[in-house]
Amino acid sequence: MTSQPVAAREHVRQEMVADPRVVAAIVSAVHEQVPVYAALDDSRLPEVRAIAAWGLERLLHLWVTDGALEPSDLRRLRGIAAARAADGRPVQAVLRAYRVAATVLTDEIAARAPRLAAADAFALTRMLLTALDTLSEEMTTAYAATDEDLAADRDRALRLLLDDLIAGRHASVGALSDRSARLGVQLPDPYCLLVAEPVGAERPDMALDAATGLLEALAVPGDEGVSSATVRGSRAVLLLPGAAAARAGAVLGARSWRGCAITGESLDRVAVAHRLAADALDTAPAHAHRPGRVLTDADAHVLALLGGHPAAAPDQVARLVLGPLTDPGQRHLMEALTAYIDAGSASAAARVLHLHAQSLRYRLRRIHALTSRDPRDPWQRLTLDIARTIRP
Repeated sequence: MTSQPVAAREHVRQEMVADPRVVAAIVSAVHEQVPVYAALDDSRLPEVRAIAAWGLERLLHLWVTDGALEPSDLRRLRGIAAARAADGRPVQAVLRAYRVAATVLTDEIAARAPRLAAADAFALTRMLLTALDTLSEEMTTAYAATDEDLAADRDRALRLLLDDLIAGRHASVGALSDRSARLGVQLPDPYCLLVAEPVGAERPDMALDAATGLLEALAVPGDEGVSSATVRGSRAVLLLPGAAAARAGAVLGARSWRGCAITGESLDRVAVAHRLAADALDTAPAHAHRPGRVLTDADAHVLALLGGHPAAAPDQVARLVLGPLTDPGQRHLMEALTAYIDAGSASAAARVLHLHAQSLRYRLRRIHALTSRDPRDPWQRLTLDIARTIRP
């Protein structure tokens, strides 16, 4: 190679590496053309940009020097592949993303060097084909190895899957289904995400054995979907069938634990469910916890609303708390609830509504049965009061 084409390529390389719009164009193209990447949330895009910037610099360097991918490059590619295999992104989608990036790279070079010499164009083509072939082989091999490792330890694989769900590392329900299929498991859907901790002042980091013990206590033969457990600091985090929420209070109460069970989020929003539950345990007053009862979606959303960072609209929070009471046919129960909260006692509320006190108490029992919230309990009365206040 003569020094003139080397200088021309180096000029293009320096210009492209210095221009942040090139990486932005690569990320945008991948985001638009590869469905799995289109579903990535904002927390995952910085990683995509970092890989795009590294790939751009390395490929341009190989073009300038007529070089080949080095062992350090191959190790990094294998590491990227292993991470994508673990978070459930299909290898076909990942490889397509690299092909899309290579196309953008070619277009950007062509835009900066419209009269590119034939030798430079041939060198670019040869470099890209060789690099894509090498990375395809390395990444496919790393994917297979990671899959084998995950399948070899099913409990660990399920724990890693739950860790990734909590961290929001899954791009879509499709990617999650693909990963579950490779593990040979079916996640519970609908599910219950239970975040629980022992009651007490000291909160040391929880041992995994304690979380798995809680999982075993809550498991019931015949439940649909595979349950799993992990830990976050001093708390156990369990992914369970939705029906497990009904027995969680009794199990936790027998162990002197408290918890929050979220059942209303989809599988691709486990991270949202975890944040709701964890924040609820952080902020709930002591009287919100009662033996035999766990906090629910409704409690968590009310607490988020009180904290000034609601995860749902006020009308949705009201529906979560009030449930069937929002139906027009239950208007008499809403009137009883309003009168009871405003008057402060069943006798006073009965007088306001011109009812016998026993009739008012019967309506309060119906409210409890329909909403699982006892208006006589201070915390539950507060949630009912907030819900009826913000209800449209």
